[in-house]
Amino acid sequence: MKILMHMCCAPCAIYPTEKLIQDKHEVFGLFFNPNIHPIEEYQKRKETLRQFSQMANIPIEFIDGFMQSEWETFKGTDEERCEMCYSIRLQLAAKYALDNGFDAFTTSLLVSPYQKHDLIKELGERIGEEVGIPFYYEDFRIGYRTGQNKAKELGLYRQKYCGCIISYNNAVLNKLQKQAK
Repeated sequence: MKILMHMCCAPCAIYPTEKLIQDKHEVFGLFFNPNIHPIEEYQKRKETLRQFSQMANIPIEFIDGFMQSEWETFKGTDEERCEMCYSIRLQLAAKYALDNGFDAFTTSLLVSPYQKHDLIKELGERIGEEVGIPFYYEDFRIGYRTGQNKAKELGLYRQKYCGCIISYNNAVLNKLQKQAK
């Protein structure tokens, strides 16, 4: 199958791409992550994925988007914020996959034990049905540490939070609390 993989970052993309290629799939990447804040972090993750693309010889389409105000002004619950965040990215990935002749789409978010796995799967399947392209589901979490270790070996930047302004603020707060002890 020719699969489009939405890639949130290089460390999370490593294991799923290797696994899909090992399983004889043709993999293409898509970087569209308007949730990543601040802009400097967005640029680091984008550049690191570009490096990974060259190292792994995997073509990746980069679609810029930076939606800071949507995250800063969002008034819903954490669950609703995550659903919005996943949906925005998966909808674009599904449409891109359909418009560009892919057999299916998936996301590297499925590798992280820190993401809302069941919600990602549910949204991917629903969006795939709505758009008219299959969502390729596989639980890649078994390879999370493998991908992280390989990213370290390759000297790739590894972030300390999921990406959104809320998780960024929590990471900063945690760091300050540790320093105060």
